[in-house]
Amino acid sequence: MPELCSAPALSLLVLFAELLVLILLFAGGPLTWIRLALMSLFVQWVALCSAVLVCALRPLLNRMPLPVGAGCAFLLVLLVTGVMGVVADRVLVETPSIDWQQITGQLVIAGIIAGLALRYFYVQQQLRARERAELQSRLQALQSRIRPHFLFNSMNIIASLIAIDPDTAESVVEDLSELFRASLNDAGNQVRMSEELDLCRRYVRIEQLRLGERLEVDWQLDPHEDLKIPLLSLQPLLENAIYHGIQPRAEGGTVEVQLRRTPERVELSIRNPLPAADASPTAGNRMALNNIRSRMEVLYGTQAGVDARPEGDAFVTRLYYPISGVIGTELGA
Repeated sequence: MPELCSAPALSLLVLFAELLVLILLFAGGPLTWIRLALMSLFVQWVALCSAVLVCALRPLLNRMPLPVGAGCAFLLVLLVTGVMGVVADRVLVETPSIDWQQITGQLVIAGIIAGLALRYFYVQQQLRARERAELQSRLQALQSRIRPHFLFNSMNIIASLIAIDPDTAESVVEDLSELFRASLNDAGNQVRMSEELDLCRRYVRIEQLRLGERLEVDWQLDPHEDLKIPLLSLQPLLENAIYHGIQPRAEGGTVEVQLRRTPERVELSIRNPLPAADASPTAGNRMALNNIRSRMEVLYGTQAGVDARPEGDAFVTRLYYPISGVIGTELGA
């Protein structure tokens, strides 16, 4: 059964009811403000009371087969219309007897409108559910391509450390397992900024074992205790900076990670030195950028993005997104 108690559904319901009032008003009879007010009062009460009843009984209706539940909801609307018609006839018109012909006409109109409205809201709900499923699948597909490509290097590090430094080897295994556990998590999940930064530090620790003193990371972070970020948004960008900016340089360099916040949005930037002119070019540096850009657009729309360009003697990647919540918060449901 469709959810009729949400603000968007109630707004549409009120709008449809008032459009029906205008149609009935111009269909015949005098065009007066009093008649408009009385018709609006009657139709809106029928619409809102029917919505409240369907909402209250929705758990019960959802346990029924779809045709049975839809039929019960339809009969509820007719019952409300009939009761309201009798009350209006006795209270407002004050005739000696009930005008059953008029009430029958109201029931026919209510039945037609109820059928159309229930079908409309049902189809809309099914479309939203399908869009959410497709969105989740798209996010899963995008995130499944974001895997730390340094797996084999890490395994070689572990193998070389087992005999000479088993404690460090164990630490590398723990860091690597946390990174891959995160990469297998549900797509679209928002985590605390501190958790994403912890993944980044774990990754850096592994790379520092491989690159040694050639790799330094400068963390410049605004207060971020209350911030959230989509999982695995920053770590692949840091991986790109080290792989393409530090690894090709014999002397290494420093990667700067900055987190800046305003009341409206969060901006993360990663700055790494440009490779030396004689360094061998590395391929594939756009895959992570394109994946994360697509994920951010799916989650935040045009309010988020990823920019990457050379600035002077450095290459800067910026990730920005609004502090407000993810589009379609049902994704996490």
